[in-house]
Amino acid sequence: MMSGGAIICKARKQLIEILGKDSKFNLDDLLSQSVITKEECEALTKMEGTSEKKIENLLILVQERGENGCCQFLQQLEITHPGLNLFLRSSVHDYSSQTHEDEIQHQPEQDEKHPASDYSSQAQEGEIQHQLEQDEKHPAQRHRDRVTSFLMKLGLNKRNRKKLTMGEVLEISTETLKTEAPQMIQELPWHFLRKLMALNGTARNTGLMLKAEEDSCGDEEAEVETEMFCLREEHSATSVNPLDVLCAIVLCSDSFLQQQILLKMSMCQFALPLILPLLDVPKSTFILWGMRDIVKKWRPHSLAESRGFREESLVLTSTPTISFVRMGSCSLSKSKLLNEVLSPPQHHHDFFVHRDMECGNVPREISDGLVEISWYFPGGRENSDLFQEPVAILNLRGDVESHWTQFIFLTEVSSAVFIVTENISDKEYEMLLTLQESACKCYFILNVEGGKSKETLGFLNKLGPLLQMNKSQLLVKERSLNTTEFVKKLQSTLKNILNSHQKMVSMEEMAKVGKELGMQVDEDTPGCCNGIFHARQIVEEIEDVPRYKKEMLRLQGDLWRSVAKVEKELCRMKDQADTPTEDYRSQLIKKRMDLRVQQNQCDLTNGITKFINGLQNLHQEEKHYFLKWMKFHLDCIARKNLSRLQEEYKEKNRIAGTDPQQLAELDKLISTSSLGVEHFMRELGQFYEAECAMVKEGNISEEQRQFVHLPGIAADLMLEGFPMELIDGDASNIPLSWINDVMTELHKKLRGQSIMMVITVLGVQSTGKSTLLNTMFGLQFAVSSGRCTRGAFMTLLRVTGNLQAETGCDFILVIDTEGLKAPELARLEDSYEHDNELATLVIGLSDITIVNLAMENATEMKDILQIVVHAFLRMEDTGHKPNCQFVHQNVSDVSAHDQNMRDRKRLLEQLNEMTKAAARMEKQGREVAFSDIMDYDPEKHNWYIPGLWHGVPPMAPVNMGYSDSLSEFKRYLFEIMRNCSQNRPYNDIPRFIEWLKSLWNAVKHENFIFSFRNSLVVDAYNQFSVKYSEWEWEFQKEMHLWVCKADATIQNHSLEDIEAGVLDKLSHEAEQKLYDGEQKMLKSIHSYFKSGGESLHLIEKYREDFIRSTKFLRDQLYNYSINKCHEIAFIRKGESKVDNLQARYSKTMEGKVNKLLKECKEQESQLNSEELKQEFENMWKESLLELPPNSLTRRDICKGVDYQLRRDLECQGSLVIQIYRNSSHIFVNHRSPFRIKNNFFNKVGNLFNRIKNFFPNYQNEVEELANSLTEVCRRYVTEKVSTKRDYDETYCLELLRIINDRLQGRDFQQFNFTKYFEVELKCCIMGEAAERFQKMHDDFLKANDPHQHLENLKPRYYSIFKDLYYKKDACQKRAKEFCDRCLRPALVDHLDKRLGIEIVDDFLSGGQSILYGSRSFFQFTVQNSLLEKKKFDDYVKYINNYTDFVTTWIQSHLLEHYRRREDLAVLEKRILSVVIKKTKEALENNADQTLPEFLERFRHEMREELVISKESLNVVLFNNNAKAEPFSVDVQAWISEVKEDILSEKSQMSVEKVLSSIPFKPQEEIFKRVFGCGKQCPFCKVPCEAGGGNHQEHFASVHRPQGLGQYRYISSKKLMYSLCTSDVCSNTSFKNMDTSWELHPYKEYRTYYPDWRIQPDPSITASDYWKFVFKEFNQQFAVEYAAKCADLPDDWKRITKEQALKSIQEAFNMQ
Repeated sequence: MMSGGAIICKARKQLIEILGKDSKFNLDDLLSQSVITKEECEALTKMEGTSEKKIENLLILVQERGENGCCQFLQQLEITHPGLNLFLRSSVHDYSSQTHEDEIQHQPEQDEKHPASDYSSQAQEGEIQHQLEQDEKHPAQRHRDRVTSFLMKLGLNKRNRKKLTMGEVLEISTETLKTEAPQMIQELPWHFLRKLMALNGTARNTGLMLKAEEDSCGDEEAEVETEMFCLREEHSATSVNPLDVLCAIVLCSDSFLQQQILLKMSMCQFALPLILPLLDVPKSTFILWGMRDIVKKWRPHSLAESRGFREESLVLTSTPTISFVRMGSCSLSKSKLLNEVLSPPQHHHDFFVHRDMECGNVPREISDGLVEISWYFPGGRENSDLFQEPVAILNLRGDVESHWTQFIFLTEVSSAVFIVTENISDKEYEMLLTLQESACKCYFILNVEGGKSKETLGFLNKLGPLLQMNKSQLLVKERSLNTTEFVKKLQSTLKNILNSHQKMVSMEEMAKVGKELGMQVDEDTPGCCNGIFHARQIVEEIEDVPRYKKEMLRLQGDLWRSVAKVEKELCRMKDQADTPTEDYRSQLIKKRMDLRVQQNQCDLTNGITKFINGLQNLHQEEKHYFLKWMKFHLDCIARKNLSRLQEEYKEKNRIAGTDPQQLAELDKLISTSSLGVEHFMRELGQFYEAECAMVKEGNISEEQRQFVHLPGIAADLMLEGFPMELIDGDASNIPLSWINDVMTELHKKLRGQSIMMVITVLGVQSTGKSTLLNTMFGLQFAVSSGRCTRGAFMTLLRVTGNLQAETGCDFILVIDTEGLKAPELARLEDSYEHDNELATLVIGLSDITIVNLAMENATEMKDILQIVVHAFLRMEDTGHKPNCQFVHQNVSDVSAHDQNMRDRKRLLEQLNEMTKAAARMEKQGREVAFSDIMDYDPEKHNWYIPGLWHGVPPMAPVNMGYSDSLSEFKRYLFEIMRNCSQNRPYNDIPRFIEWLKSLWNAVKHENFIFSFRNSLVVDAYNQFSVKYSEWEWEFQKEMHLWVCKADATIQNHSLEDIEAGVLDKLSHEAEQKLYDGEQKMLKSIHSYFKSGGESLHLIEKYREDFIRSTKFLRDQLYNYSINKCHEIAFIRKGESKVDNLQARYSKTMEGKVNKLLKECKEQESQLNSEELKQEFENMWKESLLELPPNSLTRRDICKGVDYQLRRDLECQGSLVIQIYRNSSHIFVNHRSPFRIKNNFFNKVGNLFNRIKNFFPNYQNEVEELANSLTEVCRRYVTEKVSTKRDYDETYCLELLRIINDRLQGRDFQQFNFTKYFEVELKCCIMGEAAERFQKMHDDFLKANDPHQHLENLKPRYYSIFKDLYYKKDACQKRAKEFCDRCLRPALVDHLDKRLGIEIVDDFLSGGQSILYGSRSFFQFTVQNSLLEKKKFDDYVKYINNYTDFVTTWIQSHLLEHYRRREDLAVLEKRILSVVIKKTKEALENNADQTLPEFLERFRHEMREELVISKESLNVVLFNNNAKAEPFSVDVQAWISEVKEDILSEKSQMSVEKVLSSIPFKPQEEIFKRVFGCGKQCPFCKVPCEAGGGNHQEHFASVHRPQGLGQYRYISSKKLMYSLCTSDVCSNTSFKNMDTSWELHPYKEYRTYYPDWRIQPDPSITASDYWKFVFKEFNQQFAVEYAAKCADLPDDWKRITKEQALKSIQEAFNMQ
């Protein structure tokens, strides 16, 4: 029974920390129970310092009260803190001589996997009944209580029932990245697991890093504060024994985590727990399952000469077994002695934990009775191997007497048992006598330091004859004998034992012995038994692996490889020969479908059926057992087969004259001898793929599907930590449908929370890539020096806690790949291509790529680096830039980083050279360096990692430097993730799937860079194009409105003002406005890319295109704005002569009117209205006769056009002039279509024959070209005529420029025309233009005739004259006249100029915004509409007259949008309301001004909005004596009526008339928006869809069969049906004018068309839309193009309208 004072003394540290941090602890409770006095309570309350200091003084006061005071204090604590007293007693019971510092700390709430040890819950959950001072319990119960208490101490009490899992251990959190030593006991289990998974040799260290505290001397600290030094013994109670931690962790782990723990311990060469002592069960537990995963490789001396080796599972390996036990207490460390025995002289290693290790001296609490096992495996080296054959060493922890069952077990399975002792008494003697019947030899190691050696020798002499011992069976460790000599003696004894005939025992046989002795075996659980039952049903049928794979796994053999071959051939077309491209593609598609049909017709084999049943019907734990058992058995079978085949190959290779064919057959058998769970999963994937193909083809319905549940099963396995095969290495292919649906199911199971970072590794074969990943992340990727399993596998790791928020991801997806430069692939023709494909794919999928280089010298890395550089170069073009880390393995020198500085520099130089070479190979016409394609820092991105093993395998442990370096590397990787988490776009499973599809499709093509197409990129590009279009229109709108204002400003100024600097001022203003607009757009682009939106990094390469387009737009708008200003000024200058003439006439007439008025007023009698009017009429006639005749001269426009045309043709020589002179019809009406004549073509040579062959209907082609040019010129003339200005000769010059530019274009040049064609065409166009320009000029003269102008003013002058004569107040009348004559025309002009801009703005901001947001959206909408209507004529116009089609389309959409005239009236009213508001504001400012001053000021204020005629204003001011204020009021009263009149008048106009009459044509602006650059595919004429106005590359989402563009086969005259997207992958050639009619390979089309990017179809169905159109209208197209019908492939004829629609939905990413 422990006293209260003792408890307080021993648990002093815990009490101070617990009560000091507990806000509930109150001194008043102690005062009320008289534990302390009132004075003491007040003194403690007032005491300064920390709460811990106050509690420390409180405990001193309590201890001064004696035992009664201590007990009373503890009773009160039990009331306020239930369970604390009980826990304190239990925790100090076994450590009465030790000080427990830091054992119990009151911690804040922690993560579930690192729970704080709460005293109350621990006491309750431990179920410690009553106090320890009660009657002694049963020993087994006491042991269970001790175990429970220990688990509570470690914070594992809850884990005794809810076991730790592998998934929890592999979760990555901030805690798992810590490197600091644990500070609390509760952290020890996680510290052990973390270090062990990283293969760190210090995993067993259980020492704690104590917090900094003041020095103290135990219990004397309160009394003696002046003593600095003391002799207090440093106790070990601040930690626990490593073996206790191990037992606790194994106890609290599930079976699968136990396996991984033991596997990692085996790699670290730690002794493994074989028999667990009584922990939570009444029997000891034999661990067999936990060791199933351990495979060892060694070379016995019997195979040393042949350099053979053995590789076998530990549990199946039969070896001699030697056991070591301790009898009684002994100062000689048995475990340390074993370490010395098993360690080679030059490499000491602690296999077993011993007392001189860190915390090895801490008394064991729960691990006594533990039996550990370790092995020695020889390496075939006589000089260094300790033993020639393998041997197992067993070590019993604790005294033999206490663990007799374990001792008996050891005697049953061992060849010899070594008993280490210092003293044998009667009791021990009696125990040993029971071994007389045992077959096991007993050896004694006697340590004479104990002092009772004589008595012990006496008992041994008695035992010798009874146990049939000899002198060699006693080894005496005397004081004079040093350890090294004794170890050699012991090693010699062991060798003698092993050299004699010994029994060989495997662990499976040991398990049977243990079971007979009453032990339980971990494999005897129902789940494990059920798992092995189902696994054995499958593996028992496997005898010959290749034959089994051929018979039972039929889908993945030749069938799957054939499918893979066909799929790649569909992309590469290497074996096309002379077969037409689309026919060949159709053949391949049919062949692939036939293969899928064969797969689908295969029945489920017996093995696959059982495998599916195992996955489907077993619950989770049983399923895990089932898969593990499958793995163990399959690996065992594969090892046996591989060993046999390799031995056979070695034998045949040694024999001279062996047939090479036999060796090749053996080599093939070796390659196919691997068989694992992944092969069964692959078979399921192929069944699923075949079924998907059948559903897609319509052969079976969704309801008939059998395997729809399989992806869900595979997704569950991924969630549970099983690696998933991504790339089938045998077929070098990806089952996309299977991977897609598995990952989709996984995404659903994660409820959409699947943001992840992808880490991949690349490297040469057998350089430790898988081991590197396994060590960094604790994974279970297969590790083997062979190349049996190829491809790539992926495993999912969960990120938790704060790290999830810091890195911005929920998971890490780790991808392990097969090695590059594999010797068995090197002989294949496409081995380099294979490695390039693999590297491109995994680098493309990854966020971080680890390039594993297992050498120190940079010059040896060239091959692998070339492959990596190719992959990174390809990624740079896709916009994806993964981080790259170079890991140099097997570099252990501490100075490696500095020593290799020159090598790193040389490496960078090599990388730059390789990048340039790769760019040339990838046909990129640019200089590029490695730093251009990725962010590479030679100092930070190179890691030097020591070799894996510390010493020589198989006995070498993992190198500590290897583990530490990889841990540091892992932390750096997560630091990278943290740093880029804000800027990195999220990557979840759906995006990963999409990226995988795109990459794989591009990889299958030979030219990756020009084959990559990704819907994520398309979507991001389209979204950005929409935003760019919005910014573009905002900029354009601003400048259009500015031009309207500039127009008004110029027209409101006199010619003198314009010449005096108005234009310069406007030019400066335009430049500033353009600069501001450009900067605003550039800022918007920059902000958009900085916004962190989805997939923006993928279109980073297009940013420069749009920036360039912005500058191009700025230049366009500058030219437009300045030219418009100059044009307006030029027109204004031309009109000034007319204005001046009219003003002079008006002035003369006003003088006549004034004179008449004066004369009439001087008459005595007042004239009546008739007389007055007669006087005015007489005066008007006389005045007109006095005015000079019309001085505006009529010009002969046709003559001027004739002159300009002659000058244009003169530069081409006299022959052309002669042709022109002979052309007598320039002034004839040319409304009739342009007709082709025979003399238009140069028929000399073969060129004309080629043209006729290539264009059989060439005359129609030329006519259409000529009519197209004529229509362009006609539109230009119409635009100029509609201005109602006077003709200017610059119009003729511009028209000639348009014609010449078009004639120099590719469309015209390809026909090799004679000069007759050019002359005739120009005459035709210019003749029509001359006629219309002449009418334009005549109309202008008529409208601006001065005499007619005066006639128009006559009524107004008479009205003024009459009012003045009768002296009427005409203020209101003049105001009305001002509104009608001045404001109304100005308002109408203002409305017309702005209405077009507002229509565009309204149209693009409404429901049409998406349709016209990007060219891709527009193309989809148009093609979808065409499909719905399905009218042949519409398709013909869309294909052959795209410009006219789009113009008509936009016009009809505008009319449809404003089909309700009220919608257009809203815009008109809005425009007028804004300007009238400004007008009224200007009118209100009329104080103290004369009317002329007021109107001049008004005109000035409104100069940017309204163009008010000076002449009309003068008429209003003529003899107007009205005051400004009443005039202004009257005008404001009339202006509303003017507004309504204008709106009423406009409402009578149809929408068509409005659109045709306004100067700014909305349909033309929208046309420019969707028409883009106007470039067309050089083969199929599909329009370019690239955004911006100045992009460097043209592209289109969907190309169409060339026959739709009138191309036909020369020989048969049948329409061509090849697609350029297929042709660019094929071996076919093309010829046209650009190639000088010589054949040129389609694959190298960029030689002639470098600005076009024609990407292969992303899927076989991408062009189904146009295939459907072609097959629907094949006959009509043939008639239309005067050709024969195309012989379309059969699969085209099966395409439905729904499939056609789906194809463009996918192509334009509109799903």
